[in-house]
Amino acid sequence: MPSAQFPVFDLGKFEKAGAEQRRALAQEVDEICRATGFLAIVNHGVAQSVIDGVWSKAHAFFDLPPEEKQQARAPYKGYPYGYLGPELEALAKSRNVDTPPDLKESFNGGPLSAPKGMTDAEALAFCYASTIWPDRPEGFVAAWTAYYAALENLAARIMKLFAQALKLPEDYFAQFIDAPVSALRALNYPEQMIAPKPGQLRAGAHTDYGSLTILLPQEGSKGLEIASPEGAWIEVPPIPNAFVINIGDLMQRWTNDRWISTLHRVVNPPPGDGGLSRRQSLAFFHQPNWFASIACLDACLAPGEQPKYEPVLSGPYLMSKFKATVKN
Repeated sequence: MPSAQFPVFDLGKFEKAGAEQRRALAQEVDEICRATGFLAIVNHGVAQSVIDGVWSKAHAFFDLPPEEKQQARAPYKGYPYGYLGPELEALAKSRNVDTPPDLKESFNGGPLSAPKGMTDAEALAFCYASTIWPDRPEGFVAAWTAYYAALENLAARIMKLFAQALKLPEDYFAQFIDAPVSALRALNYPEQMIAPKPGQLRAGAHTDYGSLTILLPQEGSKGLEIASPEGAWIEVPPIPNAFVINIGDLMQRWTNDRWISTLHRVVNPPPGDGGLSRRQSLAFFHQPNWFASIACLDACLAPGEQPKYEPVLSGPYLMSKFKATVKN
């Protein structure tokens, strides 16, 4: 998919537009989310200094010796936050597809605080568990939390856009995302010194679980692919100064399959295309409140049409998906 064909949306232009132009722009987003569920967002308002800060600190963390990174590891299998070493996750297993573990390592962090009055034991043990912070590099925690806060704000703004694309009141989703259980992942795909195992990818084919994902890929990097409606794999081109946004499973359920949570993966490009080179990305997984009930929107039901899915609670749904990806 050439860059000229990949949908690029100017969020700042939308937010400054008058009512008529906003409706037209929101309709464009509706059409994109019906077709592929993937688009790039430019003029997003996230300060470049915040982006550069977390990017450089994540890179420096992954440069540390393995034994030092392991000091920030998740304390037990299934713990959501902290360092997750190479080949400990297989994302394709979330779709019950058995593959070799993915060729990546990651650092993972959750919400910056738990909402007042939260007493649910599973929520506190999982989504609101403590992040296991590394001692180095210096300034890592400050850079991470600044980026997390900026992306939480950006996600809320995108949800306002999504509401208008679905012809809902702008603030419709606010009630579901005032205490989101979102997670941020810094992903490192190490330089490959030996050939992958048969069927082994940098990230196996999967869909994301929540409302939306905000991905910051490495500039000029290749390997991210999405499945077309016909089942072909299409490359997502790198878009300068943009975030890549994709719809998650809960948004597909919310819209009764009107919008698509598209299957995607990270492949190993040919060696001449950087396939053996190190690659980094940052993925922010926006997830509605733990107790948010995700039920089909009336606006997405045609007269006489029935919901395709039973309502689910956001947090328990996320937890069940996450646990399926951890290597046994």
